[in-house]
Amino acid sequence: METLKTENKLCLSCMEVHDVLTVCVKETNVFKGRPVEYDAIYDYCENTDELTANEEMISRNDLSLKNSYRHSVDLLTSNEICNIRKKYGISQTDFSTLLGWGAKTITRYESHQVQDSAYDNILRKIDGDPEWFLSLLSAAVNKFSEPVYQKYYTKATELYTQYKDSYLRKSIAAEYATIIGSNEYCGNAALNFEKIVDVICYYANSKEVVKLFKVKLMKLLWYADSLSYKRYGSSITGLAYRALPMGAVPLGYDSIINLHGITYDEIDFDERVGCHFLPNEQSSPVLLSNNEVSVLNAVISKFGRFSSSEIVDAMHRERAYQETAPRDIIQYQYAKDLLID
Repeated sequence: METLKTENKLCLSCMEVHDVLTVCVKETNVFKGRPVEYDAIYDYCENTDELTANEEMISRNDLSLKNSYRHSVDLLTSNEICNIRKKYGISQTDFSTLLGWGAKTITRYESHQVQDSAYDNILRKIDGDPEWFLSLLSAAVNKFSEPVYQKYYTKATELYTQYKDSYLRKSIAAEYATIIGSNEYCGNAALNFEKIVDVICYYANSKEVVKLFKVKLMKLLWYADSLSYKRYGSSITGLAYRALPMGAVPLGYDSIINLHGITYDEIDFDERVGCHFLPNEQSSPVLLSNNEVSVLNAVISKFGRFSSSEIVDAMHRERAYQETAPRDIIQYQYAKDLLID
C-alpha cells in the first residue's frame, strides 16, 4: 500500500474528522475470465484500519481494472483511444460519425466499455494512417458543417505531411517484399532506410562529388553497395538494382530520393527535369561504420568528378551489367569482378 496524500476531512469509515490517507493498493480481480492486476485508489482510516472509496474512486478503479485488462490482451487503453482522437482534433461524437459507429461509441471506449479486437484494429489503423482519415472525411463531407469539416481536414492534412516518410518507406518495402534480405539480390543485407539516407547525404555533402544528378547518384549507390559486398561480404543499404539502359538503378528509386533528409532542386533541361542533389549540413552519417565510410570514399575518389555520361559508360563496362538481361535484377555475385578496388 502506497500513500499518495494526506487530507484532514470527514472519514467515511469512522465518521470523524481527522487526517485521512489516500492510498494506492495493488489488487487482482477477474475480468472476462482473466485475472487482472491493477492499481486501485482508496481512502484509508488508521483508526479502523479500513479502506473506503467514494463514487469517483469507484469509477476510477473500475477504469484502472479495464485498462489493465486491455493492456494484457493487447488492446488500446482508454487514454490511448483518447489520444488518437485528440491527435486529429476531433470530438467524440464526430469521431464516431466519421467511423460510421454509434454516436456514443467513442465516448464509451474512452471510459468503461472495452472494445473488441475488430474495433481496436480500426482505431490503430486510423492512428497511423492520416490518409485513411482523409478518405473517410471526404466520404462523410455532408455529415459535418463546412467550418468543422475544414478544421478536421486541415489537421489531418498536417499529419499526413508528417507521415509522408512512413508512407514512402512502406511503398519502397512493398517493392522488396519478395527479395528483401536476399544475398543474391540485396547483398546479404536487410533494406536499411537510415543508411540509404546517410549514403546519399554523404555523397551530396562531399565537395569531391560534382554535379550530383539522379543518374549519377544511382550509379554511385550501386558502386558503393557492390564494393562493400566485394570487400566485406555485404552491401551497405540492402538495395537491389535493375539493369536499365542508363545502368544500375535501385528498385523504388523515385521514392528513395524523396525520403526525409534528402534534398534536391528540380532543374529544367529543355524537355526534361533533372534532380540536383544538395548538401544537407544537418546530416551526419551516424549509422555508417568506418568500413562503409572507406567504401564511400573509394567510390568518390574514382567517380566523384565524373559526369553522368562518364559514370554510365563505366557502368556499361562492368561485367555485372553485361551479364544481366535488360530490366533484370543484378546479382551481387558479380561484385567480385568490379573494375574498381
